[in-house]
Amino acid sequence: MLKHFRRYMVAGILVWLPIGVTVFLLRILIGVMDRTLLLLPVQYRPESLFGFSIPGLGFLLTIVVLLVTGVLAANIVGRSMVKLWETMLDRIPIVRSIYSGAKNFAEIIFSDSSHSFKRVQLIEYPRKRLNSLAFQTSSELGEVQGRTGEDVVCSFVPTTPNPTSGFIIIVPKKDILVLDMDVDEALKMVISLGVVVPTWRKDQLGELPLEMPEDAEQ
Repeated sequence: MLKHFRRYMVAGILVWLPIGVTVFLLRILIGVMDRTLLLLPVQYRPESLFGFSIPGLGFLLTIVVLLVTGVLAANIVGRSMVKLWETMLDRIPIVRSIYSGAKNFAEIIFSDSSHSFKRVQLIEYPRKRLNSLAFQTSSELGEVQGRTGEDVVCSFVPTTPNPTSGFIIIVPKKDILVLDMDVDEALKMVISLGVVVPTWRKDQLGELPLEMPEDAEQ
């Protein structure tokens, strides 16, 4: 009886826990985006127009602002305005460093032409015979590439359960095993402490690449 009770309880938790976490995070996200309504004049806010707040309206406003900004930044006039704005920020010491770092990170993450964070690797870290999941961030390392005397790439080893922090490792390409799993699957595995393991077809056995594929060297 106790065994069945425990099994059903765990099954219920496995159903409701992901739903609860998802709803909780969505509420936080929507709540943060709803703060964009504070940018509107008081007379144009939902509380003044309708007498009550509308949850999610700030989320829609954020989407519209992002889309309009993207349209403006995609044309010549918009690019000129962005360049002028960046020139102004470049003259402020502390702001310059924060802005340039955030911009470079965003370009790496969202650029379609970049190989950064597009490939999951398995590397021996922190010592031999101990493996860690990693993400390739760069294959053009300039001075580091020249001074090591061999082909190396820069890999990011995330911490768990928070993958936004981690370590930058310079690894020889010959010591890297490229995995078939995609980035989303690898992140789920890291966040779940290794509990959520991506499925892998048995017929892929024996086809593991022992070296970096040629497109990774670009």
